[in-house]
Amino acid sequence: MSEIEKNYEDFISTVSHELRTPLTSIRGFSQTMLASWDKLDEDSKKKFIKIIEEQSNRLIHLVENMLSVTKLQGVNNNFIYNEINIKTPIEQVITLVKNQYPTHRFEFNYKKNLPNIFVDKDKFQQIMTNLIENSAKYSVDNSTTKITTSTESENVVIEVTNLGIGIDEKDYEKIFTKFARIDNPLTRKIQGSGLGLYITKNLTEKMGGQISVKSTPTNNPNISEITFKILLPIKTIEEQARIKCNQ
Repeated sequence: MSEIEKNYEDFISTVSHELRTPLTSIRGFSQTMLASWDKLDEDSKKKFIKIIEEQSNRLIHLVENMLSVTKLQGVNNNFIYNEINIKTPIEQVITLVKNQYPTHRFEFNYKKNLPNIFVDKDKFQQIMTNLIENSAKYSVDNSTTKITTSTESENVVIEVTNLGIGIDEKDYEKIFTKFARIDNPLTRKIQGSGLGLYITKNLTEKMGGQISVKSTPTNNPNISEITFKILLPIKTIEEQARIKCNQ
């Protein structure tokens, strides 16, 4: 079997598994509600509808990621570049993710007078959504996701930090590959396709940026501080014009 065939089979297997789980939940709870509506109390009805909503959102997120992977592999990625200030898009993402994880805390430390970046705004928001959602999803209970901004060597720097189970240095690159899932007690409990960070890395690099991760031990041997760091170049007017011409 060729490597392409093996990758294709792995892709189909992973997608089938990821689709089957939420679809089974949606069908099961829908059938239960239809068959036993009069017997269910209001709390049970709300609980079942909430589960259906969560699994529907999971399906939407999975399909969006699959479409993103397909577009990344295409020749034309349809990037539309504009100069933006990152404060408002990040605040919008935090609000969105907060709705999904209402008990999780978020702290946004925005550096005043931060230079604008020249990116595709929708792609930038997808990057930040993936990182901030990933942080909330894999954090330990009662912890905080911190988003900080700064500048470094003609780049705008965004760091997303959370407390979770540490990542071995040998796995730093692995977590950005397609379908990668680090095996630990937390990831075994949490559903995911292993596509979010792969997409994030690709989108970041296609816009001229860089992304890295660092896991730092804390006083608790079971918990580490995990920081994803993104560098996005500050473009001159001339560089912006050149990019616009190639759109």
